[in-house]
Amino acid sequence: MQAVSPSQPASSFVHVDAQHVRHPRRGLLPTVDFAACNPRRHHDRVTQSALRGETRAQKALVVLGIVVLAFNLRPAAVSVGPVLDEVIAALDMSRTIAGVLTTLPVLAFAGFGAVAPSLARTLGLHRLTLLSLAAVVVGLAVRSRVDSVPLFLLLSLLALAGMAAANVLLPSLVKLHFPDRVGLMTSIYTTSLAVGLTFASAFTVPISEQFGSWRWGLFAWALTALVAALPWVMLVRHDGAPEADRHTFTLREVARTRLGWAMAAFFGLQSLQAYSVFGWFALVYRDAGFSAATAGLLLGVITAMSIPLSFWIPSLSARLENQSWLILGLVACYPVGYLGLIFAPAEGAWVWAVAVGAGLSMFPLVLTLIGLRARTSDGTAALSGFTQSVGYLVAAIGPFGMGVLYDATSGWTVPLSILLALVVPQLVAGLMVARPSYIEDVVKRT
Repeated sequence: MQAVSPSQPASSFVHVDAQHVRHPRRGLLPTVDFAACNPRRHHDRVTQSALRGETRAQKALVVLGIVVLAFNLRPAAVSVGPVLDEVIAALDMSRTIAGVLTTLPVLAFAGFGAVAPSLARTLGLHRLTLLSLAAVVVGLAVRSRVDSVPLFLLLSLLALAGMAAANVLLPSLVKLHFPDRVGLMTSIYTTSLAVGLTFASAFTVPISEQFGSWRWGLFAWALTALVAALPWVMLVRHDGAPEADRHTFTLREVARTRLGWAMAAFFGLQSLQAYSVFGWFALVYRDAGFSAATAGLLLGVITAMSIPLSFWIPSLSARLENQSWLILGLVACYPVGYLGLIFAPAEGAWVWAVAVGAGLSMFPLVLTLIGLRARTSDGTAALSGFTQSVGYLVAAIGPFGMGVLYDATSGWTVPLSILLALVVPQLVAGLMVARPSYIEDVVKRT
């Protein structure tokens, strides 16, 4: 960084080296490193300097770790759904408790996602990622063997807690290791996340049938999480001793900003749409006259749409200074799908599924914006934690509300109309965060 005299334009200085600039009349002058005057920026500069010394093999290990981590961030949440009837029968679980089980993912995202940034500062970002995967492995493996309903719920919560923490950490990991490649890396890991989601939805039942029990269908995802933990055993070396004296961002500070609340609203309303679709659209299709197999296939079309779009959208959004038109285009897909399901649910079902799937591809865009709206990994972690913890509390209303409205009206017109109406505030929040800004610039210190 070059020192600029108030009386001279910046163009009159000639850069000599990292420590000096040549003044046109005063000769060689030392530069002033303003980043060193700010402890947080100094720490981020030192951390980034250390990471720039990584070899290609080490960088490749980080990429591998992020990819396999992302793959395992949804099976804990979605693998139960395809075998839920079998789980209910085997454990003698009531429908009310089954409803609690299906709500646990969003509650875990909200609760454990909120504490992930502070735990990362205490334990280290990479150590916490490894511990999160360990929680997923233990929770998924042991719950597939128990016969107690309370223990099954507790172990499910353990696995979901690990998944929730890692979900919050991913944007910060990308910002730390690849600060100039946020769009590309977000494309890579959201695509891996979408593949994991689709695989868990599609293959839990075949695995269960192949091995003769739903328990093996759930246990399989513990094995993939165990494989995912292996790179992180080697990546924990990136964490040094915790720095207790470093002032870091807190969720409370983010909560005092309009940017933080706009991000949380955008993320929450997007997730409300997604979990409403994942939880109920198979039944929507069944009530429209489709068989169980076809209804599952239509839901698979919705989730599969996110695979190619998850790779394209983050890279595109990172190249844009303002993402407004991209948000407008994706939001416009919701009315097409919802109105189609209301007025012609059977005739154009495949078209409506593609449209809804495109709308739900807002998720990788939101994750990209978390990285783009912060300058540092510390700011990214705080913004990610606040956005996801508050956002998933909003999202929990979706699947619960859909069920209540369906029971009250004995049909899907009202629930789908409510989802359609919620597109409007989602668009407003999206346009608010589309404008370039940074959480570090808007946080007010007290």
